[in-house]
Amino acid sequence: MDMYDNIPKEVTNVVVTGKSGAGKQPRIDVLVEEFDLEQLSTGNIFRTYLGKFNEYGYEGDLSEFWSGDSFVSDDRIAEILGTDDDGVILGMKAKYFVDQGLFVPDHITNELFKAYFSKKNYREQVLDGYPRTLSQSKFLLELLEEEDSEIDFILWVENEDDMIVERTVNRRICPECGKVYHLIYAPPPKGECEECGVEVIQRSDDTEEKIRSRLAEFKKKVVPAMDFLKKRGIPIAKVPGHLEEFTPENVRKSVLDAVKDIYG
Repeated sequence: MDMYDNIPKEVTNVVVTGKSGAGKQPRIDVLVEEFDLEQLSTGNIFRTYLGKFNEYGYEGDLSEFWSGDSFVSDDRIAEILGTDDDGVILGMKAKYFVDQGLFVPDHITNELFKAYFSKKNYREQVLDGYPRTLSQSKFLLELLEEEDSEIDFILWVENEDDMIVERTVNRRICPECGKVYHLIYAPPPKGECEECGVEVIQRSDDTEEKIRSRLAEFKKKVVPAMDFLKKRGIPIAKVPGHLEEFTPENVRKSVLDAVKDIYG
């Protein structure tokens, strides 16, 4: 008998959460492979819609779409832009805030998420980076109910703040191919990407001050969002983000062990 026989072979959707830098991606990779899911990342959603708007090439002042405390109607936006393409309109709304260095409000994030999630028929997704607030959690459950879908469980990747800071400040990235290195655990040869031969860089938001700000934001916003989902009956499987021996098999085992526990 397989030790994971109690785990369903198919799941509808999974939410993955954890502090920034906790080690979510390797665990997401396990879920994608084990349950034949796709990763739906809010980062990719924003890049997709911002890309659509940028490709459209509108060069006007975005403030003309804003009317005091909200956007003008979508019909008016379409009239000004000269297109009723939903992707371009959503991209404009995101860009309005991004260009000013402001957080994108929940109602806009929800619009972007719903538009993208609908293309996946609201199923077979690992939700990465969403929901991140209580408001987003409430919106997600209402949307799932409307579409007769569900979240099977939440995978919560745990890690200590100090360990995250140590890992993240030493992270370096190739500006050409995006390959990630670590000055201690996986140093780049001669400070250069072994694939591209260019000097690796530290991301601008990988400083200790910004990391600790993100950690505080997680406690303030994401934890209450996950608590709300738990109270609504969605089980949480907690998995360690740090393993003494980091191997693909150990990562897989830690994830499946955590999932197995919630199914009894």
